[in-house]
Amino acid sequence: MEMGLVSGVELEFERFAPLGDPIEVNLQGQHLSLRLAEAAMLLVELIV
Repeated sequence: MEMGLVSGVELEFERFAPLGDPIEVNLQGQHLSLRLAEAAMLLVELIV
């Protein structure tokens, strides 16, 4: 929550690190790196 990961916020997947962990997401104009274990705790909905 301190990093802006709150219910209803849009985030965009940017890329995987070369070995697959961590991943980078764009969250309200900021780039955030998350370990796969952290990212697995997120509930996301795909917006097309």
